[in-house]
Amino acid sequence: MMKKAAKSCFMGIAIALMIFSLVGVVFDQIYGGYILLHHQYTKMFLGALIVGAGFGLPSCIYENERIPYPLQVIFHMGIGCAVMLITGFSVGWFPTAAGIGPVILTIVGEIGVSFVLWICFTAHYKKEARSISRKLRSGKL
Repeated sequence: MMKKAAKSCFMGIAIALMIFSLVGVVFDQIYGGYILLHHQYTKMFLGALIVGAGFGLPSCIYENERIPYPLQVIFHMGIGCAVMLITGFSVGWFPTAAGIGPVILTIVGEIGVSFVLWICFTAHYKKEARSISRKLRSGKL
């Protein structure tokens, strides 16, 4: 179980850091040399690590077959999104100085990206399960 938890945590962190890097490049291009002061980049980088772990570790819930799938999803995404929101406000990912509208749009965008990633992973694992089932039925596994 610890090995799976470590792998899930690592995968979550890797994805979060990839997204953090891509968003940084996009912001740099759009805003023409975005400047971060007072260790803001370090704070945001550490925030991405925390968010990655916040989504990665709770994904271990899917290993427990006694918990209904909808509750597993609520547990996983609920914890992940809560960690993301708390961390986002803590490290400055939300444009609070711009007013409530941009903050809400940013929150909706981040949660939307989270669910798109969840849908992609769900589709991948369902496809993998179908492939394994087919191999088991045909006796090739």
